[in-house]
Amino acid sequence: MPYLFSLPSLSRKFIPAFLNSNNKKKSLSLLFLFMFTGICLAESGDSLKTKLKAAATFSLNTNGISSIPAFSLGKPAVMASVSLAKNRFSYDPTLAYGLNFKGWFIDSWLHYRLIDKPHFEFRPGFNFSTFFSDYKNQDETIRQAQRYFTIEFTGIYKFSSNSSLTIGYWNDRGQDKGTLLGHFFNLVGERSDIKLGKSVLLTVDLQIFYIDYEGDNDGLFLSPKVTASLRDKPFTIFFQPIQALESNISPFPGFRWNLGVAYML
Repeated sequence: MPYLFSLPSLSRKFIPAFLNSNNKKKSLSLLFLFMFTGICLAESGDSLKTKLKAAATFSLNTNGISSIPAFSLGKPAVMASVSLAKNRFSYDPTLAYGLNFKGWFIDSWLHYRLIDKPHFEFRPGFNFSTFFSDYKNQDETIRQAQRYFTIEFTGIYKFSSNSSLTIGYWNDRGQDKGTLLGHFFNLVGERSDIKLGKSVLLTVDLQIFYIDYEGDNDGLFLSPKVTASLRDKPFTIFFQPIQALESNISPFPGFRWNLGVAYML
């Protein structure tokens, strides 16, 4: 296996136990939609005058590592991430493609900073995503799209302007036949603006995460990440190894790494 494991390939092997509970899924989705709508309407009139903040990052990486590093495309990928933020709301979509110009996944994250203090931030989030994969049907290759809803709760404690600790939880819920249900727990320590000489800045992340998906797809992983940038330049280079510490995934995921370059607008 050339990568840790692929979410689309696994989802075809394991069918969620409560796949038939469609009404519960729809009710849950509507609940979060109404929650975000209610919060939006509660914003004061003055806050609507706040300017929209926009940012974008385009990256090319060698191993197609997704936002949950246990999942990988297993080959080079091009990714584009956009952030549109106004007041406490932000919309953070991501589009990922293989170098063969075939889509890999689309994320559509909506976040709201429920607590926004100088040293602490807490944000719930909701994501509607789609994963694409190919499978063989006799002599024909069929392109398959599988939809997921994800609920997120993330807390960020800022020790200073350049160091923080993030604790997060995601609940993934597949919407189509053959998709997975599962949990993702995440702990990330970050230190940024580490000076290396006069013009090079480093950002170092240490991430420990645990996945618990149906079909004996559990595992504890360690994934540090080092990002280097030139002062006042939009380009960065990053290196991210992923090591499985304990897992019942067969074959054992073992060690993988990812190298990439990014351009920020």
